[in-house]
Amino acid sequence: MRHFLTLNDISKDEILDILNIAKDIKKETLNKEYKPYLKDQFLAMIFEKSSTRTRVSFEVGIQQLGGKALFLSSRDIQLGRGEPIKDTARVLGGMVDMIMARVYKQSDLVELAKFSGVPVINGLSDDFHPVQLMADLLTLDELGLDIQNMKVAYIGDGNNMTNSWLMAASKLGFELRIATPKGYEVPQWVKSIALENAKSSGAIIQISNDPKEAISGVDVVTTDTWVSMGQEDEKAKKIADFAGFCVDKSMMSLAKDGAVFLHCLPAYRGYEVSEEVFEAHADEIFREAHNRLHAQKGVMVWCDRIRYE
Repeated sequence: MRHFLTLNDISKDEILDILNIAKDIKKETLNKEYKPYLKDQFLAMIFEKSSTRTRVSFEVGIQQLGGKALFLSSRDIQLGRGEPIKDTARVLGGMVDMIMARVYKQSDLVELAKFSGVPVINGLSDDFHPVQLMADLLTLDELGLDIQNMKVAYIGDGNNMTNSWLMAASKLGFELRIATPKGYEVPQWVKSIALENAKSSGAIIQISNDPKEAISGVDVVTTDTWVSMGQEDEKAKKIADFAGFCVDKSMMSLAKDGAVFLHCLPAYRGYEVSEEVFEAHADEIFREAHNRLHAQKGVMVWCDRIRYE
């Protein structure tokens, strides 16, 4: 049984395969051709964290693929009342065809995958957000970038998005420069995995505390909110700690002329990105958001195709 828990769990060719599936399905969708790739299949969607893009992309996506979605808030099922994850996994695995979970702990996803007997998809955890990266890669491919040879700068917090960009770069082989404030660096264990992968892929990975150095001459600039869900009590401290890390017009000018700017949303203008930069790149950002639908359909179809490999 194969799952989609992190990009480190799958190969470069499998990442590209998912993107090709997503591109093909997107063409069909834009032509209003909804082929029932997952006819009569049921997707259980477990949400410990609320969501806009993740919920809509998976719920609409599975229905456009011919299946049905079940929204399961952790507050409404026994998981939220102390039932062991392995028991919830075994119950759901006997009733549905696939599980998508948006959780706090990556270890909870691993346990769901171990006991469910059906494909499990990481809709987000505190460690990784691989479905967002698939939408980002799909967007950059559509915008004409060579996703195996581009230069990307990530400016901001060393969080699940940073970790996912590291996995993507280290598998595909592109250059990734990360700049975080001191004290907010990428976890060492994630960095170690990425650097080990890079030995095979040829990826260039640079990690520093200097956003201007990281952004200089890159093809793509990306960032994320400084205050992730569940960290609102840290807002004042983070605003102070992240001084100088806002991607504004001055900083964006250091990137390659015509560079793409991405943001996984929600975006807080004046913090991680200025209003001016956000609106100048709004077409790219909302293409990225809309591509969550198509990328997530690609992930689900891929999981179904290889479930018995």
